[in-house]
Amino acid sequence: MLLKQFKTDGLAHFSYLIGAGDNAAVIDPQLDVELYLAAAQAAGVQIRHIFETHRNEDFISGAAHLARLTGAEVYHGPNPAGPVQYAQTVTEGFSVDVGQLTLKVLETPGHTDDSISIAIFDTAYPDGAVGVFTGDALFIGDVGRTDFYPHRAEEVAGLLFDSLQKLLGLGDQTILYPAHGAGSVCGSGMAEREFSTLGHERSNNPRLQISDRDAFISAKLEETHYQPPYFKLMERLNLDGGTPGQSGSQIPAASLNALQPPETDILLDLRPIEAHLARHIPGSRLLPVDMIAAFGGWFLEEDMRIGLVSQTADAAREAVKHLNRIGFQKIEGFTTGLLGKAASGTETDLIATADTNAVASRLAVSTENWTLLDVRSIEEFESGHIEGAEHVYVGDVLKDPARYLSDNGITVMCGSGARASLAASALKAAGQKGLDVYVGSIGAWRAADKPVTSDD
Repeated sequence: MLLKQFKTDGLAHFSYLIGAGDNAAVIDPQLDVELYLAAAQAAGVQIRHIFETHRNEDFISGAAHLARLTGAEVYHGPNPAGPVQYAQTVTEGFSVDVGQLTLKVLETPGHTDDSISIAIFDTAYPDGAVGVFTGDALFIGDVGRTDFYPHRAEEVAGLLFDSLQKLLGLGDQTILYPAHGAGSVCGSGMAEREFSTLGHERSNNPRLQISDRDAFISAKLEETHYQPPYFKLMERLNLDGGTPGQSGSQIPAASLNALQPPETDILLDLRPIEAHLARHIPGSRLLPVDMIAAFGGWFLEEDMRIGLVSQTADAAREAVKHLNRIGFQKIEGFTTGLLGKAASGTETDLIATADTNAVASRLAVSTENWTLLDVRSIEEFESGHIEGAEHVYVGDVLKDPARYLSDNGITVMCGSGARASLAASALKAAGQKGLDVYVGSIGAWRAADKPVTSDD
């Protein structure tokens, strides 16, 4: 038997290749499907089945592309948002054999209406399931979000409760294989661990400790989740079947002039945060490679022509993969060597920084002509914030920075300074004056034993 997990960095997405005998199935493939083909070839198996556990909101599925390359059948659950053009609809009890294994579909709605899980049975060990692919219904340490149908909020939360009971009925011995891990936007309390069983989750997962259906529904309704605008793009592309997009090797090096508006629609600065704050091209937007998946979808649009500023060609090519996975494929080129360009006369700008003493001094005087803007999630803010700070989620600033411009000065803060730097870059590009970033942010404030206010 072969079972291999693949993790997509940035998205914290898990996909799987499971095989036995001479054939195999892939569960929830990512867009760059070459890794499944290589793993199958190395194991001597042929990919004949592809399962999608649900309509993905946060990345383009690779199922349609993988099916074109392998001839495999794609299976998708009932009640999708629209016809899934490239997949066969399957319902409760549908199964396929993979060698001595049987993969059996369970309908597990709640996260989305079309959510399914795939239980793994081994004929050599007939006493119950040996594993289950749960998609976004059940995670390690958390359960799926249920906010995609706001007009049916109580109903879908109840559906998820019922689905979780069905999954737990497979038995404590069942190994859990979710579609996401810690860091994914699909849940907020996932464990850093990437292995578990249903028995362990039954005993330790906080949401599974709620045995009353109505109490579970109430708890889910109290959650706050953010939905980047690109989720709508993912919904559409995952009905039609996403295309693989550009490869990094196809992205040309180009002059800075060729990558700036009006030749492009936006110039992304992929370099580390400190480099952007110290020196950047005016109007460029900070988006380090490792933050593309989490935050690019808040302000990029499908048809945007994108230019890249990068430290290295390899970093630019890696960025192209991340951008493609979330639906942005019009990359015009990249440039490197910003310091050399500055030395030869290219105009650059900077974003100032502030430390704890500076912030404390400003607060001691007044906030009348100055704003301390906290861009963490609302849960983080309410659990402890600096008295006098205003809250706006970073995604909202990225999406519409002009809305938050002020005639007064703004200091942006978050948990450490990373998200604050993204927000400050957006505000700077939109024309904000008197702007700086609180480096260290709430972490530095707490480390200095400064008081915080809690809304709990």
